[in-house]
Amino acid sequence: MELPKSQKELLDNLETLIAQTYIVEKEFKELKNILNGVIEFMPQALWVIDENGEIIVQNSKTKEFKTIPEDGEIEINERYFLVQSSNIKNKKIISATDITEQKRNERLIAMGQMAAHLAHEIRNPISSVNIYLSILRKKCPQNEILDEMKSSLLRVERIIKSTLLFSKGINLQKKEFLISELFKEIDEIIKYYPHTKHIKIFYPKKDGKIQGDFDLLLLVFQNLIINAIDAIEEDEKEEGIIDIKYVNKDAHIFIITDNGKEFENKNILFEPFKSTKTKGHGLGLALSKEIINKHGGSIDICKDKKGFIIKIPNK
Repeated sequence: MELPKSQKELLDNLETLIAQTYIVEKEFKELKNILNGVIEFMPQALWVIDENGEIIVQNSKTKEFKTIPEDGEIEINERYFLVQSSNIKNKKIISATDITEQKRNERLIAMGQMAAHLAHEIRNPISSVNIYLSILRKKCPQNEILDEMKSSLLRVERIIKSTLLFSKGINLQKKEFLISELFKEIDEIIKYYPHTKHIKIFYPKKDGKIQGDFDLLLLVFQNLIINAIDAIEEDEKEEGIIDIKYVNKDAHIFIITDNGKEFENKNILFEPFKSTKTKGHGLGLALSKEIINKHGGSIDICKDKKGFIIKIPNK
C-alpha cells in the first residue's frame, strides 16, 4: 500500500534530517578532536573548568600538578610556573606556563652583575700586590713562599678575567698563530699552579697554524688543564696523566683527557655558577664553551674516555 504523499514527504525529510544529524555529529567529533589536538599542542598546562568546578578538558602537561594551582608563580620539582586564569561565559580557563629558563636567566644576569662589580673592586688591589710581589721575587728569586703567592695570584686573576668576560660578553680578536706557541704559553702558566701529586702533561707533538683569539683560547685550555689537575688531586691515584692530542682534518680537533676523578654530574658541567669541584667557581667550563662557540666550534665530553673534545673550523 502506497503512503499518502504528505507522509512520504515527511519520511523523506526525516531521513534527510537524520543524515544531516550524522554529518553534523561527525563534523562535531572532528572539530572536538582538532580542539583537543590544539590544546595538547600548547606549551602550557591547560585546564577548562565548568561552573560546578568540574574539569571539562585538560592536556597531558597537567599531570605534573597534583592539584589545580592558584594564580601566581609556583615552584614544582625545581621548576617555576606562572599560573593565570580567565573566565569565558560560565567556564574558567587556567594555564600554567613554564618560566624556569626565564627565572634562570634573571638569576644569571643578577649574579653576573654582582660578580662583575666584585671583580672590578678586587682587580686594583690584586694588581698592586702583583707589582710588590714581582719586586720581592727579583730580590729573592728562589723563595718558595713567593712562588706560592704568585700561583695564588694567578688563580685570582684567572677568576677575575673569567668573571669580567662572562658579564661583559666576548669579542674575538683573531690572528694566525702556531699551536705550539699556545701550548708553550700554557705550560709556563701551569708551572705556577699548585699540586701535590706527580702529574705528567703530554702536549701535542703535531704542530699547525690556527686562526683564532690567542688569549681567549689560552684561557680555554688553561681552564681544562687546571680542571684536570684538580680532578687528579681529588682522585686516589698517586700519579696523574693529562694527555692532549691534536689533529687537523676538516677542523682543528683537540682531545684533552686525564686519569683523575670522574665527572660527578655531566648535566651541569657547562652551567655557569655551578661546580662539582672543591675549588670551582662555576665559570671556567661555561666560559670555555662560549669562547669555542664564538669561534664557530664546539666543545663536548669524550664518549670513551674522561675528558673533552674541542673542534674549531679551519678558517
